[in-house]
Amino acid sequence: MSDTTTTTTQPTTQPSGKPPRKHHTVRRVVLAVLALGLIGGIAAGASGGSHPAVSPAPAQPATSAPAAPATNPAPASSAPAAPATSEPATSAPAAPAGTVSQQQALESAKSYLDMGGFSEKGLINQLTSPAEKFSEADATWAVEHSGADWNAQAVMSAKSYMQMGGFSRAGLIDQLTSSAEQFTLAQATYAVNQVGLR
Repeated sequence: MSDTTTTTTQPTTQPSGKPPRKHHTVRRVVLAVLALGLIGGIAAGASGGSHPAVSPAPAQPATSAPAAPATNPAPASSAPAAPATSEPATSAPAAPAGTVSQQQALESAKSYLDMGGFSEKGLINQLTSPAEKFSEADATWAVEHSGADWNAQAVMSAKSYMQMGGFSRAGLIDQLTSSAEQFTLAQATYAVNQVGLR
């Protein structure tokens, strides 16, 4: 009988061991539910962060908070891009920042252009002449940065010749393209058309 009692005691011990197994099962279920909730919150944050209220865990707002600062640097980087674009536009007019001698040649070139009637080559010749004595390099730089409209200069020269009188269309084109004036054929033709010689 004592053996039976011992056997009865052993099954009593086994049922007492089963509740902890059930307790572990409950823990596993709770952990699985929490893991699914966390995964769902991460997925919601990745899809746009429009579901922070659905996620019960406080870690999800912390995850969405770093996402907001990550979005803020993008506008900050685009804001400096606008001034960077405006700086080249400002530096384009400031491009004629050459040497002192180049700046002097540019001032002289502009004063000749204000008088009118100079071709590109004619103006370089004038700046390098004994009257001005600029170097070929400085004169060329000045003429290139003068912003002159060579067609308009050809028209001015053609008008001054027309005031003298006695020019045919072909004669005026020859005069404008001569070594004295050195306009291109296209510039001379444009000028002659503008002064009305047909």
